[in-house]
Amino acid sequence: MATVFTRIINGEIPGTFVHRDDQCVVFLSVNPLAPGHALVVPIAEIDHWIDVPADLAAHLFAVAQRIGKAQQVALRCERVGLIIAGYEVPHAHIHVIPTTHIGQFDFATAATNVDRAELEAAAAAIREAL
Repeated sequence: MATVFTRIINGEIPGTFVHRDDQCVVFLSVNPLAPGHALVVPIAEIDHWIDVPADLAAHLFAVAQRIGKAQQVALRCERVGLIIAGYEVPHAHIHVIPTTHIGQFDFATAATNVDRAELEAAAAAIREAL
């Protein structure tokens, strides 16, 4: 059975995309820790991040860095943090989170309901900064 991320990648479930290439996609989290919280997801379904081949891992981190720089410009955040948790979805992914304080790195405080217009506005700003 396909993961929820594969279903988003394939267009079966809506996603707010900011990047796509032949190896990965980046879309905004529907449970963000902060506005503009993005997920860098390999197209290949790989459950655990330690199983990601080195060349793909390097690509994912390069994309995450590019997204983080765009978030910093577009969202005027103080810092951009990364988290690889690996528990939410059995499909490797990197959380790229624009932040203003360390307290934003708590999944217990993630938004549970985000207006689609807010996601689209943040995505548009990030895409423009790319």
